[in-house]
Amino acid sequence: MENVSRDLTVPDGANPLRRLSLEQLRRRTSMKWRTYPDDVLPLWVAEMDVPLAEPVAEAITDAVAIGDTGYPAGTAYAEALAEFARKRWGWDGLSVERTAIVPDVMLGIVEILKLASKPGDPVIVNCPVYPPFYQFVGNLDRPVVEAPLGPNLRIDFAALEDVFQRAARGANRPVYLLCSPHNPTGTVHTVAELTRVAHLAREHGVRVVVDEIHGPIVAANASFVPFLSVPGAENGLSLMSASKAWNLAGLKAALAIAGPEAADDLARIPEEVSHGPSHLGIIAHTAALRDGGNWLDALLVGLDDNRRLLAALLAEHLPAIGYTPAQGTFLAWLDCRNLGLDGDPAEAFLQRGRVALNSGRAFGTGGEGFVRLNLATSPAVITEAVRRMASAVV
Repeated sequence: MENVSRDLTVPDGANPLRRLSLEQLRRRTSMKWRTYPDDVLPLWVAEMDVPLAEPVAEAITDAVAIGDTGYPAGTAYAEALAEFARKRWGWDGLSVERTAIVPDVMLGIVEILKLASKPGDPVIVNCPVYPPFYQFVGNLDRPVVEAPLGPNLRIDFAALEDVFQRAARGANRPVYLLCSPHNPTGTVHTVAELTRVAHLAREHGVRVVVDEIHGPIVAANASFVPFLSVPGAENGLSLMSASKAWNLAGLKAALAIAGPEAADDLARIPEEVSHGPSHLGIIAHTAALRDGGNWLDALLVGLDDNRRLLAALLAEHLPAIGYTPAQGTFLAWLDCRNLGLDGDPAEAFLQRGRVALNSGRAFGTGGEGFVRLNLATSPAVITEAVRRMASAVV
């Protein structure tokens, strides 16, 4: 599959990552900009330093103007995502009839896990991985079982099959909670890897639930593959959203999507779950998917530039940090184990450099000594952040 409609040539000045100053950004009241004092550069939580895409802003403004702020209804979101998937990923298999609106991706995962497993059933993850996987699954009374990624930050299939075999013993109904593209590493799983996952899961009686929230955000040298598009994944379940790609975390909405063999499972989601998404969120996400393609293309070019910039800056100022530019997400996974710091490098960068990053410890086994850096900001902020980080290790 390929990103068939992506335009790699965007007009000068179109990069949304270059359009807001720090002064403008500090007027925001969201978590990214209110957790730390003003002297800290926040490159942690997954909010982007961008203005809203114009079609999204227009859709929200129009809805507010007519008081369209009630309860969500209809299938416009699913229809927009199906068309986006066809154009971007060459995938015709997203059936609107096998979708359900959910409040957001993580709460959608919670509802799917309730359908596909019971308390005590293991949930398998590829660590290091997005911290809410541990938090939400644990609160559901399902034990998290780790299948660590390999040294190349890709799925280690020997480890995964071993965990599948052990997890499927007895009366367990194990679930594999796959992050694709992977957070925090940015790994974009290939069609061969996902096909192998599907076949292994079927062989061992493991259901696959996939968080694909970062699907639209891939580098120019990569292609996102929807899990439900690969052979053997017909009983899988996916969660998708426009949230990350268009910076809509505060406008809650997501879609749960079932493969053909999982339609009956998805149909059992309680009706009240559909009341959880924001109606304005669904309006915004639908507009993004339908009309926000040019804005997304400009963002992707900007993120490719930022990946190259970060690699060059680290090579010059902090060569002891290990960094391989990722193929997906707007996140950078930095190996700080050779810096010789005592304790958590994220804490050192915060206290001595006044840069806020995510501590790798929260991402489970394999995260110790790493930090996660949010690349979705201006080149000027990235440059200043690396300068500050370097000053913290002198």
